[in-house]
Parts: sequence; structure tokens; C-alpha cells
Amino acid sequence: MEEYKKRIVKTIQYINNNLDADLSLEIIAEISAYSPFHFHRIFKLITGEPLQSYITRKKIEKSAFYLAVHKEKEIRDIYFELGFSSHSVFTKTFKKYYGLPPSEFRRSAPGKFHRISQIQSKNGQVDTVFTPYICHMENLLNWANMNLKIEVKELPEMNLAAVMSLGISNVEPSFNVLIDWAKNEKLFPRENVKMISVYHDSFKVTPPDKVRIHACMLLDQQLEKEKGEVFPETIHAGNYIVGSGEVVLNDFEQCWVSLFLWMNEHHYSIRRTFPFEVYHSNFKDHPEGKMIVDFCIPVH
Repeated sequence: MEEYKKRIVKTIQYINNNLDADLSLEIIAEISAYSPFHFHRIFKLITGEPLQSYITRKKIEKSAFYLAVHKEKEIRDIYFELGFSSHSVFTKTFKKYYGLPPSEFRRSAPGKFHRISQIQSKNGQVDTVFTPYICHMENLLNWANMNLKIEVKELPEMNLAAVMSLGISNVEPSFNVLIDWAKNEKLFPRENVKMISVYHDSFKVTPPDKVRIHACMLLDQQLEKEKGEVFPETIHAGNYIVGSGEVVLNDFEQCWVSLFLWMNEHHYSIRRTFPFEVYHSNFKDHPEGKMIVDFCIPVH
């Protein structure tokens, strides 16, 4: 199973970085070093989704982000860039996921939003709900100012050992795999060890049970190669908004929303890399379940 997961991690990374490329079963299977027949079965076993369903979902999620945030981008350019053959095919597929055609979705989306979710309405239809943003601005900023120390600073390059998880519920098991590996490598326990979660999908458009999160450990030296389910990952040096505070797990979403709001209010723009959390303590060791966390957003 470990070998399967290692190859699937490599494949998922390729898919997410190449949504505008040819992602046929034959090409993806070649990257994974499996035959197309075996790869299709293995991919579904590991991810819980058929390959094409996964690819389509990732394309639609990316198109939703473009529609809501980059409103200057033509809808035609969006669906052609992501490989949809026609407006009708794109519209039908998009509506299946978000309950609205792309043009109406764009009109409904505020210029700044922090969440898109799907809810089941009383008549059985799926409605797209944009969580109110503007009305919460003052409360969120006040909460952030009281609970987080926020600063913009340059962080150094970080070399990580990582284990991929699909879905928020699989993060803790991924950290357990990582810690077991670190114990075997004599890297854990040790003083000032830092555990990190790197978010490779956005909760704005990806359901919590599908979001891709890497459970990571900060290393003194770069990991040279994959070892079982553990693979090397690098957080590149650069400017980050860092919100530091002692919080409980239920505060995490509010921390992220507040920081992205703070980013917009102070006219920063996000860089094309991934936000992450750095844990300085373990909530299990605190009587009130609190932990000291840095929430980090890469910005220009």
C-alpha cells in the first residue's frame, strides 16, 4: 500500500500542476509507472474517486476560483484554458457542481469572498452560498487584533518531510505516519521540532473531505528522496503574512478568514504558492486544548 500511495502522490501533484495539459489515462498512468488498467483501479482505491472525476472536479474548482476572483477573465478563456470543448459542456458540468451556470455564479460572487459551499435546500436542489463577507469585516478584524499578532516578514527556505492526506479527517493519521518515520530516522522526539500543515487546495472551492493537505516536519537538511509515504517538500523563501496566536482547533477557520481579510485591507496580493500552519505546541498537552500556531500566507 505504501508504494501505491507514493506513486499516487506523484500523480496527483502532476495533475494539479497541469490542469491545462493532456491528462488522458494513458499519460497519467505512464507517470505513475502503472498500466492504465491497474492505475485506474489503484487511483480510485487510494482517493475514493475515479481518475476522470478527480480531474473534472479539480478543473471546475479552479474555474470557480477564476470566476469569483478574476472577473476580468473571459468565461470563454477560462473553459478553453481548462480543456472544455464548448460553452455548453462547461456550463452543464459547472452547474452540476455548484448549482448555477458560470455567468450567474460570477454575478453572485462578491469581489472578495472567503468561502463557497454547497447546501441542500428544502426542495432538494443544490444552492451555491457565498458566506457574507462585508458584514463580518469589522468583527473579524477586531477578533484578529485581539487574538493574533499579525506581521509581514521574510521567511527563509524550509526543507520538509511530508505525507499527503486527502480530506481533513486524514490529517492526523498522516502526521502519525510522519512521526513513525521520524522516530525510525532518529529525528523525533527532539528539541524544538516543528510540525507544519501545507494547504494545496482551498476550502473556498474544495469540499473538506477532498482538500489536499500535506502533513510535514521541518528538517535541518533537505530530504534526498522519497521514503515510503514520506517525500521531500520545500517552502520557498519570501514574504509572508504571519498571524501568531494561542488558539483552539475551532478557531482555525476564523484565523484564516481574518488573515485573508487583513491581507486585502492592507493591499497585499497572494503569491502563487501555498499557505501553511506552523505548530509550536501540541493542543493535546494543554488542559484547554490550546496550541501556539503561526498561520502563514505568501504575499507580494
